[in-house]
Amino acid sequence: MEEKETEEQDISMVYLNRSGSSTETIASRFPSRNPSPTQSHAPIDGIKSLQVPVSPIKSPSLSNVRDTHSGLRLPSQKSVAPLARSRTLPHFPRSDKVRRVSSELTTFEFERDRALRMSQWVLAFVIVNFDLELGPVVCGVHPPFYLTPAEKENIAFSSFPDSLQFEQGSQVHSFRIQDLGASATEDCLDRSYKRLESIDGYLYGYSHFSQRRDSASKRGYQQTSVVLLSRLQYPALFTTLIMKLGPLFHTHGVAMLETACHNIANCPSPGLTTELGFLGSVLHVELPMTADTQQLTETTSFCEKFDPALHLLSSIAPLDPPPISIFEASLSHLWSIWECLVLCEPILVFGSSPAATSQAVWWLRDLLRPIPLANDFRPYFTIHDKDYSLLVNKLPPKAGLILGVTNPFFQKSCTHWPHILSVGRQASSRHQGNAPVIVGPPPGWCTKTHRRYISKDRQLLKAIEKACQASGRDMIQASLDLRRHFCLRTNAMLVPLNRYLNTLIPSPTECTTVSACLRLKSFSSTDFFSSLKANGSPLPFKSAAKRREFYERWLKTPAFGLWLAHQEEVVQKTLQDKWAG
Repeated sequence: MEEKETEEQDISMVYLNRSGSSTETIASRFPSRNPSPTQSHAPIDGIKSLQVPVSPIKSPSLSNVRDTHSGLRLPSQKSVAPLARSRTLPHFPRSDKVRRVSSELTTFEFERDRALRMSQWVLAFVIVNFDLELGPVVCGVHPPFYLTPAEKENIAFSSFPDSLQFEQGSQVHSFRIQDLGASATEDCLDRSYKRLESIDGYLYGYSHFSQRRDSASKRGYQQTSVVLLSRLQYPALFTTLIMKLGPLFHTHGVAMLETACHNIANCPSPGLTTELGFLGSVLHVELPMTADTQQLTETTSFCEKFDPALHLLSSIAPLDPPPISIFEASLSHLWSIWECLVLCEPILVFGSSPAATSQAVWWLRDLLRPIPLANDFRPYFTIHDKDYSLLVNKLPPKAGLILGVTNPFFQKSCTHWPHILSVGRQASSRHQGNAPVIVGPPPGWCTKTHRRYISKDRQLLKAIEKACQASGRDMIQASLDLRRHFCLRTNAMLVPLNRYLNTLIPSPTECTTVSACLRLKSFSSTDFFSSLKANGSPLPFKSAAKRREFYERWLKTPAFGLWLAHQEEVVQKTLQDKWAG
């Protein structure tokens, strides 16, 4: 049957049945904020629940949330009083009825110094509602935080899924958009306002989307997204926070946002292990020093063995659902996918929901650490994104670009991409009966150009495939084992480079001037490959020729340039300290 092409649609009106047809929509009545190509839609399997790692409630205490946030714990303070659930929740009078969430949200008072403390971690919470005439619209930002019209539109469309398969429910996903901070400061009417400088040029949104029945609405239901907006790449932590906040906001309204803001304003400095009180839970969190710091379960700073039910490594991908379930159809190809990531090959990631694509893209991004990020990645990307024409066009895709999409239109517009990963379970899986119908490429890995250089760990692959049929806890542990394997491969890949780099550190006899002593000697590809041939690599390459070809390719990637610059900076600082001493 010929596929019917439509404009970007009201997600509430699109339901693809198993024959592939769709219901009529009202999208054509929306004013076009950005000309959109024709498209069809895929149904979505949202995350229905998330096990939040919390510690047991210790003791109830203060009854007023404002009295519990007297200050920010300094990094020098090694211990804090145990947090209690009641200290991180507002108290509502027993006679209060549950308040209805209105589309016209009024802001709350929030001291500027506390807003500044909060903005180190979370810039603001953004409320997005669906308007029959305009589509998704930002209707509240708390605490007040100026966003440009382009940023608002990007956030609005990115916070909603393309299409939906449940009449009532919720899901969580994340996205990455350009930070227009400079123009935001110029456009803001408040001349005393100045946005914090971006860390990497992007804003990160962690969205809790909800659809609920609403008899007062013309459509009979209400669609709302609560978005945690940050400059930080903390998917595990912020997904947990927004998963807790979303339902409470729908029940209690802006009061919960105010409480959440006070909780976050008390976050400690990065690089520490901390107990974070948030809306009635005590989260045990490790925060990395930088976005490229590798967080491993074996080397965490927790005072006990890592337990995914109790501890959070903030920079890794969420563990619910277990990552091996979304990669099930491509498990045997993960070694090829890892090579493509390291070699800065562009990958288009298809999924049936923003929840699936964002989790997959974050998982892939995590495997690159500790190599500095040299590429763009988008956990969830829509045709309304302001960077659409920049990233999706007839030109070859940018090096290392990882694009998470759910709209089948991308399958047509990205036919020239060399690698496509469609996440989800295998068609023959025993779970497939409950899985949504997938419109787009079937789950699996498709590459036009890549031939693997390194041997698989077949014993691990067999164990992971077996774990896919096991319980949820076993699947989470298997997911952590798989992540550890590829993180160690990334470290092993750098061993020959670090070995050669040590030979570039000037010895005392080579120092003719102070400046010569404070910098590395020039990197020589010829000398490096001589060292590689003599000493080898810990990675199980298929042959010496494959090994050389792999490193020849990596030395030509933008990642190598960033890595080398970072190593030179570290060595130079060490030499300066040594010379000064």
